[in-house]
Amino acid sequence: MIKCVSHKKTYPSLEIAEDALIEAHTHFEYGNSGGPVAVYQCENCGYFHLTSKGPTNARLEKLLKEGKIGREKVANQWLHKMKRK
Repeated sequence: MIKCVSHKKTYPSLEIAEDALIEAHTHFEYGNSGGPVAVYQCENCGYFHLTSKGPTNARLEKLLKEGKIGREKVANQWLHKMKRK
């Protein structure tokens, strides 16, 4: 994996970074103003990072409004419970 001077996790493309952004929202509980909301291309390493600043990524916003993130989060919680048994 490529290292960046920012020490943030790097993603090789915008699409992969957006997938990681959406996956993060399906696995973790973020408060009203917490967690990553967008991706950007780093000036230092040229790869993409997640950020909690700026406007919300359009794809993430659409999935949140449609309720798909919430449904995926519930499904992941059930999968986790079933794996423990």
